Amino acid sequence: MATWSNLGLQNSLSPLMEQLNFFHDHTILILIMITTLIAYIMFMLFFNKFTNRYLLHGQIIEIIWTILPAIILMFIALPSIRLLYLLDEINSPLITLKTIGHQWYWSYEYSNFLNLEFDSYMIPSNNLEMNSFRLLDVDNRIILPYNNQIRVLVTATDVLHSWTIPSLGVKIDATPGRLNQTNFLMNQPGLFFGQCSEICGANHSFMPIVIESIPMNFFIKWISSSIN
Repeated sequence: MATWSNLGLQNSLSPLMEQLNFFHDHTILILIMITTLIAYIMFMLFFNKFTNRYLLHGQIIEIIWTILPAIILMFIALPSIRLLYLLDEINSPLITLKTIGHQWYWSYEYSNFLNLEFDSYMIPSNNLEMNSFRLLDVDNRIILPYNNQIRVLVTATDVLHSWTIPSLGVKIDATPGRLNQTNFLMNQPGLFFGQCSEICGANHSFMPIVIESIPMNFFIKWISSSIN
């Protein structure tokens, strides 16, 4: 989750988010190089006292500043296209989680386990415990095993919502009448927080999402106790 003075991206907790972080750093480096070069050229032009009264055109420099940006764009476009295909790839998911957006809560269904389902509401501020997070914690967390491929099917019943968990690199719209899907793989245990990032009405940001990542043996015990 985001903390104080965290100006960059959150720590990567999935392979896809690591790739997004690498692409972000790659693009920022190119932008810094371009900005520095342009700033240097503009600074030199301001203080340059030399003039050429016979200069009418410069075909060589025009060719260079036409072709060079195209080459730079290719260095950004190719990793971006590769990443788009990686985000859409579904690799034999172990568990399918159905997610339904309501105002102002989420519903979840584990279709692999006798349709285990529950609603997830934000915990009000006056009911928080000492180790809970205000406006982020929920009464029923999503329990999932780490180091396993998870598929998420997302839809909504009323208005647009967006199921977003930044640390996992997941952001998918929950649209009424449409079923969207995404996938992720958590590479470590822990608590992962997210929120609805769609402007779906008043209090739209108070639809928190909490995933609790646990080992597979604990997940099996939790499923068994929940079904029974």
